[in-house]
Amino acid sequence: MKQLEDFDPFDLFDAEAARLDRHFASLDEEGWNRPSRCDGWSVRDVLGHLAGEELYNHACLDGDLKGFFAMLEGEGVTGFDGFNEWCVRQRRAFPVEQVLEEWRTKNGWTRERMRALGREGTLQTSAGPYPAGLQTFHYDSEYATHADDVGAPVSDAELDDRTWWRLMLARHVLAEQGSKAQVEPTAEQVWVHADGVSKSMSFPEFVDATVGRTLPEHELDPRLATALRCLA
Repeated sequence: MKQLEDFDPFDLFDAEAARLDRHFASLDEEGWNRPSRCDGWSVRDVLGHLAGEELYNHACLDGDLKGFFAMLEGEGVTGFDGFNEWCVRQRRAFPVEQVLEEWRTKNGWTRERMRALGREGTLQTSAGPYPAGLQTFHYDSEYATHADDVGAPVSDAELDDRTWWRLMLARHVLAEQGSKAQVEPTAEQVWVHADGVSKSMSFPEFVDATVGRTLPEHELDPRLATALRCLA
């Protein structure tokens, strides 16, 4: 985790939540209905996903995953993909202002509680006990990914640092997961190797690959795409 020591995960969480909030607050009906980078989801659907997943985040913080999974079973929902789609479907019937307020309130509570736990605190997750600091970095990555999915602006002043922490987090998670991918950043690019395939990638290309958002013009060998996808 040494590569992440220069970054405060809780500050990043606040920054990415604020970016999303500013963008959502600026949208008209056309903007809400625009397709996002998430297949089959509009920008509004991404908001519904973010609001709904706070059910899981709060269950982790409350130590009540048993109750969370019992609730899903009662709703006939299986798996996290099923949970995500259920969250989106549930909120399509509500006014978007109501969903936005739900997300603001519930995520604000999550960010406050995670910061109170601190880097060395622990919370329950579906994978077992996990450090709060690292879990917050995962939330940071998800929020940054969805901010990009909906076209939330990123200023030139913050772009380099934002890309760098995402790159460093991806390297950490790849190692944590025991990925076969070898990753070596240089001054300007990232060299990657997996399953006999090597490639040099720009920093943004690498970040996109790790969250499953590779652009068509940056087509990856399927073996590299599979090996690098670790934060989606």
